[in-house]
Amino acid sequence: MILEVADIRVKEGVQAEFEKAVQVALDTIFPKAQGFKGHTFRKSIESADRYLLLLTWETLEDHTVGFRGSLQFTEWRGLVGEFFAVPPFVEHFTMLSSSPVESTCANHSKGHAFAVYG
Repeated sequence: MILEVADIRVKEGVQAEFEKAVQVALDTIFPKAQGFKGHTFRKSIESADRYLLLLTWETLEDHTVGFRGSLQFTEWRGLVGEFFAVPPFVEHFTMLSSSPVESTCANHSKGHAFAVYG
């Protein structure tokens, strides 16, 4: 499994629109991509224009060849490209180790904490 980390800076004043566009893509575009396994979308606390989009892929090529060469990539950039202040900085990572993360979920164990391994 490969983790794609996209460090994204958006233009001032478009954060809410950008967040909605990314969510549309995460719900409708990425799930159709070969090798796509999941995502985490985060917003910076200190910098209102900065986001991290963490995407998990089965292989590096699923992202760099399959997705980037696909119609889905064109759709993705069509949805979000206008919001970028600068091109996203993207790198790929492989996992060396992981620890459990405490979380709660209303639909799991009646809201009690449970461990999630990433």
